[in-house]
Amino acid sequence: MMHAMNTKLTLRLDEQLISTAKAYSRKTGKSVSQIVAELFEAIGNEEVPGEQRLPPTVESLRGILKGKAIDELDYKEYLEKKHA
Repeated sequence: MMHAMNTKLTLRLDEQLISTAKAYSRKTGKSVSQIVAELFEAIGNEEVPGEQRLPPTVESLRGILKGKAIDELDYKEYLEKKHA
């Protein structure tokens, strides 16, 4: 879970929803704020319809070459060394 500066959020909810959330909070030992934060985090990690997600291995490579001066010539040299 990400930890950042906490900011207050006021929610207006049906009384029954609030009672249910507080009961769940007591049962799980988590604060209502923690439960809401976990829900928001889950929503943030959810796939959006039509959005293509990269496989985890590919995602881990994102940005790895940012700021590097690599061009087609570098790639050709690499291939020549590899197949020499």
